[in-house]
Amino acid sequence: MKEKCGLFAAFSNSKTDVIPLVTIGLRGLQHRGQEAWGIATPTMNPFKQNGLVTDNLDQSALVLQQMKTNIAIGHVRYSTAGGTSLSNAQPFSINKKFCIAHNGTVCDLNSVNTKLTGKKPRRINDTSIVGKRLLTILKTNNFDWFKSISLLCDELVGAYCFVILTPNNEIYAFRDTRGFRPLCIGWHKKSKTYLISSESCAFSMIGAELKRDVNPGEIIKISTKGLESHSFSKGERTAHCSFEYIYFAHPSSVIDQTSVYESRRKLGQLLAEMYDVNGDVVVPVPDSARPAALGFSEKSGIPMVEGLMKDRYAKRGSQRSFIQPKYKERLKINRWIMPVKSAVNGKDVIVIDDSIVRGISSKAIVKTLRNSGAKSVKILVTYPPIRHPCRAGIDFPTHEELIAYNTSGKNSDIDTINKKVGKSVNADFVGYNTIDNLSTGIGKKSNQLCMACHDGEYGVLNRNLSNENSE
Repeated sequence: MKEKCGLFAAFSNSKTDVIPLVTIGLRGLQHRGQEAWGIATPTMNPFKQNGLVTDNLDQSALVLQQMKTNIAIGHVRYSTAGGTSLSNAQPFSINKKFCIAHNGTVCDLNSVNTKLTGKKPRRINDTSIVGKRLLTILKTNNFDWFKSISLLCDELVGAYCFVILTPNNEIYAFRDTRGFRPLCIGWHKKSKTYLISSESCAFSMIGAELKRDVNPGEIIKISTKGLESHSFSKGERTAHCSFEYIYFAHPSSVIDQTSVYESRRKLGQLLAEMYDVNGDVVVPVPDSARPAALGFSEKSGIPMVEGLMKDRYAKRGSQRSFIQPKYKERLKINRWIMPVKSAVNGKDVIVIDDSIVRGISSKAIVKTLRNSGAKSVKILVTYPPIRHPCRAGIDFPTHEELIAYNTSGKNSDIDTINKKVGKSVNADFVGYNTIDNLSTGIGKKSNQLCMACHDGEYGVLNRNLSNENSE
């Protein structure tokens, strides 16, 4: 199973109850996972629920009120395989010795499990396997956590961040040596609480401040002594997931010292420089493409209008179609994207989207706009063509489901891809971004980013992972 989830942890030096902070923090990370959520404390079994944090809130509150503690870790889950069973929800208790939660994917799950059991796993949760492997290492190293986590990470290949709650009322957080997934440290001044989060947007939800990112290859320990740091990095180059900046992360977040909002806005401006297309209005695909559409509008002088809206009162209206694990669920959510006919009727419409992966949403949007009277529909995309499966935890595991690959193969030039994908989604024009523009917009060199889904370069993961089982 692959996971693109959200982590949150809190440790209060003032003995303040952190359960409200963790619950609100998880709500702030809901865009990273909408299938299940959970919280673990030192004295109780992890509490888990399917759905959103706000679902069945009255029922959850009855349990959360009994979990008063100054230390806790939490998790929101998005899976791409393995189903939505509550048994897969995190955090996990590992033999009642510690609790663990994970964001990312462990790509060498077979080798890790073989060291643990001598057998290959059968669709088992990788977080559980890693936790059990860590317990084995801890037992042979006198429960030296820094040393044991470092030894564990020597065995792991993949894109991962973990938070751990120990029986000694300590929190450990660590990030892989490439820094694929975001992880950061915050401080809640009022309650004197240290925080760990997948994104800084969760700190804003509770009035906390971002202190810094957890560095790639760094272990953070939080205890009554405050913050302690240990590095297990071997000096590898970073490979920050570029998809975080254009889609997954919340626009208000700052990841590795880069504003997600400003990156998206800049990418829209660069698209306007790259493609001199005529249009009457610029329409963002809700919601992640709004900053890019604003940037395009600013640079091109073409007004931006809200020509597409999500029905936020529908059961699935606020959810994100891409991160749903099943094709039918994606279609259900796309049906709740509604046109504003007065904004697009009789207009040449330029649609700004963050990415085109399978083409399902793009086809539906083009059809919707044409049915609403649009004279023409052109689509400009902030992300380059996705032509290869992701081996680091994003839900496009095969070539066959990728529209850029299906229409154009692995090595076509961008003009060919634009034409063939445009024809496939029935648009008048499609224009993808380039790697150079993407790195410029994000503000990081291309060799600091993972672009394997575009160029097929999996070397940042140190091995060919095409046949590995992963979560």
